[in-house]
Amino acid sequence: MKTFFTFLVCLLFSGMMVGQKPLDELLKQYNTQSVPYIAVEELRMFQMNDTVTILDAREPEEFNVSHIKSAINVGYNNFSLEEKQIQKLNKYIPVIVYCSVGIRSEKIAEKLKNAGFDTVKNLYGGIFEWKNKGFPIIDPEGKETENVHAFSSHWSKYLTAGNPVY
Repeated sequence: MKTFFTFLVCLLFSGMMVGQKPLDELLKQYNTQSVPYIAVEELRMFQMNDTVTILDAREPEEFNVSHIKSAINVGYNNFSLEEKQIQKLNKYIPVIVYCSVGIRSEKIAEKLKNAGFDTVKNLYGGIFEWKNKGFPIIDPEGKETENVHAFSSHWSKYLTAGNPVY
């Protein structure tokens, strides 16, 4: 009976693991790694020294739920290198781009890199990983919040901290 119970628990656990790809596998599936990643811990260090430009490649409705402090929302669907906020950026200061998990941000980071920005990196795991590691996010009023736009229930499985909002 004990063997049967152990087998059942292992079977259930392995079934749950098959349903959710680890973040590494997900990013390898969708990204080309044409832009180097930066770990959330490393971005936090840059952010504390104020020596980095942070761009949020999520849509405005996602950004308005919460975002990383000092991030500039550039969106994804209507992103343009011709936007005034992009034109005003210093191409010689490191630029970190993020989205929910790091897929859309790679596409935006590629465009910036091709436009001559010196140092462009993609935040590994995006705002989900940032929140999962316990770093603060803010709402539009600048107050810390636990709410994170989770994009959809499919993607929200990569958010293990905070309150998913759809």
